[in-house]
Amino acid sequence: MREIPIHRVGTRPLLLLGGDRELVIYTAVLSTTMIMAMAEWLSAFAGILLWLGALWALRRMAKADPLLRRVYIRHQFLYRRYYPARSTPYCVVNRERRDT
Repeated sequence: MREIPIHRVGTRPLLLLGGDRELVIYTAVLSTTMIMAMAEWLSAFAGILLWLGALWALRRMAKADPLLRRVYIRHQFLYRRYYPARSTPYCVVNRERRDT
């Protein structure tokens, strides 16, 4: 029987600084913009605090499940809130209920 090796580099999730790559980059851009645009000490402090807090939260998310963002997006957009019980997809749903 033939064995095909599956390398870890092909199946590992893409993480940056321990968090989801896209979310880490997004928060880095957001906090850098916040620091540079305001040019005050308070905004610089808030931007650094935002960066550190977001990085901490994103690392915890990635430690729990590295694919958490993709699972959440798939859950929000692809699945309905309620699936009625039907025998086939072509079944006609009776909307009125009569108690006789």
